[in-house]
Amino acid sequence: MRATTDNGLLAPVPDADGAPFWDFAARGELRIQICSDCREPRFPPRPCCPKCHSFTSSWRLTSGTGHIWSYVRPHPPLLPGYAAHAPYNVVLVELADAPGIRLVGNLVASPDAEIDSAAPEDLRIGAAVRAVFPRVQGMALPRWTPERS
Repeated sequence: MRATTDNGLLAPVPDADGAPFWDFAARGELRIQICSDCREPRFPPRPCCPKCHSFTSSWRLTSGTGHIWSYVRPHPPLLPGYAAHAPYNVVLVELADAPGIRLVGNLVASPDAEIDSAAPEDLRIGAAVRAVFPRVQGMALPRWTPERS
């Protein structure tokens, strides 16, 4: 099943394992699932630890910072809702306090900016970023802004 927002952008469809992630995001918190037994962080959320196979977990608050591990700038043809923003960016961010955990999102110029708002020079491997949580159709969608030194 695919959900879209009023402007045609894809919207997340939380499942039982991932619902807490979205609940925390709604509060402006970036949390990741942690195995309660071996303490291994995991993303995406799932019922069983891939390291020790435990079914117990908790959610750890992160700093919300990381660095761009990879990125892409999609160009048309795209889904209709994205074509008006192209080229825009999609970043893969590795979390600073959970190495190996990578989240996909958009780099934006400011928390409420459009997905095509980041300056091209901000898109570079290793660039420091911070999570922001704009509300889109009532749901907080984690996006990333450049960290300025």
